[in-house]
Amino acid sequence: MMHVGIDPGVITGYAIWDGSERTLRHVGSGTIIWVMGFVKELDRPYKVVIEDARQRKWFGLGGAGKLQGAGSVKRDCGIWEEFLTSLGAEFTFVHPQRGLTKMSDERFKAMTKWRGSTNEHARDAAMLVYGT
Repeated sequence: MMHVGIDPGVITGYAIWDGSERTLRHVGSGTIIWVMGFVKELDRPYKVVIEDARQRKWFGLGGAGKLQGAGSVKRDCGIWEEFLTSLGAEFTFVHPQRGLTKMSDERFKAMTKWRGSTNEHARDAAMLVYGT
């Protein structure tokens, strides 16, 4: 089965893990609208795993700007929930995991063997589904 990882935000990360082949198929990022279109076009069956900022209890150091950004990501989680429900897709929200987010490019490539270019959003999305 294919597993799709989504890291919501202004830049939305996405990744596809092929459970049968035990490999990452896609790792990238885009706008929420572009990534939703990408997910809508995927062949089924697949399961979507979304990092749910609504469950996040730690925000690190920062001021009102970081909290406002966290609020918009929480809004995006609600949009994803509505979108995936409308598709009839199987999905789950997961708590953000310290240590598996904001991974360096070097560490990500060493762990996953992915050779394409990535950004932190794409890597975060990939870590949601890697190895599942």
